[in-house]
Amino acid sequence: MMDLATYTEVVRNDLDTIGLGASTWVRPRNGVYDVVIVGGGQSGMGAAFGLMRERVTNLLIVDENDKGDEGPWGTYARMITLRTPKHLTSIDLGVPSLTFRAYWVAQHGQDSWDAIDKIPREDWLDYLKWYRDVLDLPIENNTKLKRVEPEAKGLYRLHLKGRDGDREVLARKVVLATGIQGGGEWHTPDFIKQSLPKSRYAHTSEAIDYAGMKGKKIAILGNGASSFDNAQHALKLGVGSVDVFVRRKVIPSVNPIRFMEQTGLVPRFAAMDDASKYEIITSFIKRSQPPTNDTFTRSAAWPNFSLHLGAPWDSVRETEDGVEVVTPQGTFTFDFLVLSTGLVTDHALRPELASVSDKIALWKDRYQAPDEARLPLLDAHPYLGAGFEFLPKTAEDADALYGLYAFNYSALVNFGLSAAALTGLGYAIPKLANSIANQLFLDDQAEWMQDYLAYSEPEFVSDWTPERAEKVPAE
Repeated sequence: MMDLATYTEVVRNDLDTIGLGASTWVRPRNGVYDVVIVGGGQSGMGAAFGLMRERVTNLLIVDENDKGDEGPWGTYARMITLRTPKHLTSIDLGVPSLTFRAYWVAQHGQDSWDAIDKIPREDWLDYLKWYRDVLDLPIENNTKLKRVEPEAKGLYRLHLKGRDGDREVLARKVVLATGIQGGGEWHTPDFIKQSLPKSRYAHTSEAIDYAGMKGKKIAILGNGASSFDNAQHALKLGVGSVDVFVRRKVIPSVNPIRFMEQTGLVPRFAAMDDASKYEIITSFIKRSQPPTNDTFTRSAAWPNFSLHLGAPWDSVRETEDGVEVVTPQGTFTFDFLVLSTGLVTDHALRPELASVSDKIALWKDRYQAPDEARLPLLDAHPYLGAGFEFLPKTAEDADALYGLYAFNYSALVNFGLSAAALTGLGYAIPKLANSIANQLFLDDQAEWMQDYLAYSEPEFVSDWTPERAEKVPAE
């Protein structure tokens, strides 16, 4: 075992050994970034590492959050451990010393690694902070993308808002590594928004002051894994009680992600035809992901935890006593509601894409599912190219989208578990990085061809002549 500073130097030496940091081949353009990545979480950082391995180095990553709060792990992720198996690799991109396992073993030993079941969430967050440092990634925090504006084919003007005010930057390629909600928004049912003031409810994706609700009665809607993450977290912080309401009569027990991880489905998903992709993701959405056994057990172990199955919320209203929730099982009153109600995919909901959202091809534009199998939720996803690039609805829309990439959860139907899922990031990042590098190269193909045909720098230099050779005895 060794201290982290010593291990960091080991990893930096390994990265130097594989050529990371070699000079770029991309032709510079004055005042223009080759790539701007929006989002500094694990997907955005992994994408940057993938591009650096392609020797694309004129990069900028922007993230609207404070340093260390990129992604969900330090904010609204409230699970004790990650849900993915600990042995899966992801943003290390095949560099053994950069894996979480090597990082853990170096500090705690092999026996400690063998003893843990899943990766503790807070340790994963520490790993991501270290990953940023060891790769020296160019992340600008507290900077929000307000709008992507096409200037010309292959050139975007990005309107940014930072601590020091608004500014604009130019980029040839833009990667939206904006996480699970990056293709739309977290979903709050209309009947909740129309019936209650915002002070009475929050989505699980929001900051929730459970510590300030000591003794309060909390209700959670939804059977997603985040329902039970929040339940155990709130109870641990001292809320009075937590009731989880589930529309289904049984909690899902089968997790299709485990099948995907154990077969070739994750890396080979993009190779399937559209009908197969659509059918698999339809099944994935309808099955839902169950809570982990340990998270459910932690929640259920509290005496002030209750689970209501077959109990959708028919209506809610604010009363003098709190919030009244009407269900088929009766009427209940709570102090605060928490919604684990997922998300919707709709690029029209993303203000940063206002200039181009109507030009993006959707699945409903490219594939017509049979009527009995059609799922509007899937139809609204973007229909992406082979490298996560947006594709145009019409030929006239092509220039406005050339160089814009959706490396977020909206890639689900095209690529399965990929851009915003640890399970698939290790396969997705090389696809993205290779696609961007190819595009940058082809953009300048005419110049490269001219340079190549004119290339005349001698490599073999000798003063040998036949006459001189006759005077040198053979060995």
